[in-house]
Amino acid sequence: MTEILSGVQGKTLLLHSCCAPCSSYCLTQVAPVLRTTVFYYNPNLDSREEYELRKGEQIRFLRETGLADFLDCDYAPEDFAEIAAGFEGEAEGGARCTRCFRLRLGRTAREAKERGFDFFGTTLTVSPKKDAARINAIGFELEMQYGVRFLPSDFKKRGGYLRSVELSREHGLYRQNYCGCVYSRRDPVT
Repeated sequence: MTEILSGVQGKTLLLHSCCAPCSSYCLTQVAPVLRTTVFYYNPNLDSREEYELRKGEQIRFLRETGLADFLDCDYAPEDFAEIAAGFEGEAEGGARCTRCFRLRLGRTAREAKERGFDFFGTTLTVSPKKDAARINAIGFELEMQYGVRFLPSDFKKRGGYLRSVELSREHGLYRQNYCGCVYSRRDPVT
């Protein structure tokens, strides 16, 4: 990550975040270099209550730390339902998840383009259960499509995931035991 961030001081980043625990470590890495805005677009969450709980924790963490600004898309479960249709029986981590990553990163790239950000990225790669190579490949495809640079990452490396757990504990963050969709509840991952 360090080599990627060299020479981009002061540029802007729209960083998709799934939740405050995942964003915590990621923000400590990018915010000192890039003017970061957390983009909260998570139509995959299985209920409005879960969405609001995670969003509230994200906002609280940002207020406590001052690491980034916040941009909310509101809850749009119909977006996820559309891309998950026909993939309900997939195992967690399979094709449904790939479609979900593409949905959330695609919206982030589009917003980054429309709002004039220099980069877009995601916190999803901090989870040991998420395939960073697959997420980064999607990000690079979207970079070509939207013309906004993608910030590749594998935030779980070099103790990143463990540090996110520590930061969650330090800030008393709600830390869920499933990714977020109704299907991940039956096979929890974080």
